[in-house]
Amino acid sequence: MGVLADMQNCGNGIKCFWGCRSLVRRKQVDSVHVKREGHHQLARKLSITDLVAIGVGATIGAGVYVLVGTVAREHAGPALTISFLIAGIAAALSAFCYAELACRCPSAGSAYHYSYICVGEGVAWLVGWALVLEYTIGGSAVARGITPNLALFFGGLDKLPDFLARHTIPVIGVVVDPSAAVLVLIVTFLLCTGIKESSLVQMIVTSVNISVMLFITIAGGYLGFKTGWVGYELPSGYFPFGINGMFSGSAVVFFSYIGFDSVTSTAEEVKNPQRDLPLGIAIALFICCILYMLVSVVITGLVPYYALDPDTPISSVFASYGVQWAVYIITTGAVTALFASLLGSILAQPRILMAMARDGLLPSFFSDINKNTQVPVKSTVTTGIFAAVLAFFMDVSQLAGMVSVGTLFAFTTGAVSVLILRYVPPDEVPLSSSLQESIKAVSLQFGCSIQESDSKNLKDPAGSSENESHNIHEIGEALLGYPLIEKSISQENLNAQTRRKIAAWTITCLCIGVFVLAFAASAKGLSSTLRFTLCGLCGILVLCCLIVLSCIDQDDARHTFGHTGGFTCPFVPFLPAACILINTYLLIDLGAATWIRVSVWYAIGGLIYLFYGRTHSSLSNAIYVPSAYADEIYRSSSQHHLA
Repeated sequence: MGVLADMQNCGNGIKCFWGCRSLVRRKQVDSVHVKREGHHQLARKLSITDLVAIGVGATIGAGVYVLVGTVAREHAGPALTISFLIAGIAAALSAFCYAELACRCPSAGSAYHYSYICVGEGVAWLVGWALVLEYTIGGSAVARGITPNLALFFGGLDKLPDFLARHTIPVIGVVVDPSAAVLVLIVTFLLCTGIKESSLVQMIVTSVNISVMLFITIAGGYLGFKTGWVGYELPSGYFPFGINGMFSGSAVVFFSYIGFDSVTSTAEEVKNPQRDLPLGIAIALFICCILYMLVSVVITGLVPYYALDPDTPISSVFASYGVQWAVYIITTGAVTALFASLLGSILAQPRILMAMARDGLLPSFFSDINKNTQVPVKSTVTTGIFAAVLAFFMDVSQLAGMVSVGTLFAFTTGAVSVLILRYVPPDEVPLSSSLQESIKAVSLQFGCSIQESDSKNLKDPAGSSENESHNIHEIGEALLGYPLIEKSISQENLNAQTRRKIAAWTITCLCIGVFVLAFAASAKGLSSTLRFTLCGLCGILVLCCLIVLSCIDQDDARHTFGHTGGFTCPFVPFLPAACILINTYLLIDLGAATWIRVSVWYAIGGLIYLFYGRTHSSLSNAIYVPSAYADEIYRSSSQHHLA
């Protein structure tokens, strides 16, 4: 995050290190002037009901059928309900940030798209690469969990038909899971038929899942009132692990909410994104939070928390009351939850790949949209085959922590992007090198003095590709060094630039302070004195940064940046700062083993970006000009072509 303050300087004519130029270049919000020739567009067919179904289906996975037992036994006890509420509020912080970004930048790509516009290409690549990991591992893990649940319908794992049962390869000892692979392929085929068709299936499956959770609540509530809620009659009280245990439980169940970001990946397919995207995110998150709390109230009240089965808590509770038939209904809910969660994962990943390929960071193969179904079929098939192979051969449960990295990293960059949009929104537009003549004409029109050598480059762009790229960068720097305004800069503009620099450095310091604070708070290896000292100093730094941001004015350009008229995040800068702090703490708290595995994935991604994405990026030859003059340049280009 330390480059945030340097972005402005790098973009305003001050030469930055060549290797960093590609990391900080930012793309334009979906402009009507940006044409995607040769590519069909995604179909805008999704309504708010479809978005809610996608969000709830991707969020409520089979984890709730297991997680309530483990968290209640080890962390929260009967206070599990409050843990779910606190986790829901924490997730809502990220949802507020996502809602504003989705309204302003309604394109496929989710957090990758937002960070590319606000932070830079380097961070955007990391976010996109992390989301690919999240959806791949997450989808494979979900598919792998289908077999044990299916076995309950047949009376046990040993009763499953051979074509569905797991088998062990004798020589290498690998346990293969054919039913998981088949399920992934079925979902892949469904997604290739069209977004409306797949969203309809998601709606049906999610409705079944919600109905099962309502059954658990109603039937369990009846049993509870009939027997007197024995789970709450404990000598240890409602908080057997104390307040700290309740908050610890919140950190664990927080990951039950990390599916709503799938909604934003379908932004280009929503009929009315400014209205429906924020409503879809909010309603989906609200429904999930209410259902989680209702189920936890019932389950922890029917039996003492220490008597809950950590593997099948809900089924075992009903079985203990002699309601064996309810086990089949609950298992149906678990199977539908698995299917809906898998559908959400494989739905989102091809759109991330498509967005990255559109920007040139991945081969154009992934950006192709089928003319008939209007979905990225090639990306979907590639994702499905890879996830099916992974689910067939590999038990990915030990890699579950890696799934959380992608989501938490995306949540964090989303909150940072909101701060940037409010205080230092990008004031430059990347234009194609094909507009060189128009840029020169507008520069002369507004009295911009460009060096003679740069004028020659504009007139004669021929030559080697290396020299051309070098000349284009020099032209952009010349244009930015001599803004398209009169030479006498008003005091008001000077004050605005000063305010932007202060805001940029303050956001940078805020991010650094939050990172060190979260690290010190979670680092058990440090001495108590050092931990308290670091936490105190960084806490003061974060507080000072918030005071500075709350005292200075937000940038006026925020009112016109991107698509206006949608939802705006409240309580800025405090809400995004809280979001950054919570997500950073959870990221650091994932453990060293998880980060070692993630580092290997990031190393692979870094090599791909270094040898392909950096040079093939659509911004590699872009010329950055002040955004106030972009429309005039486009208009000049249109007139030139008409002439």
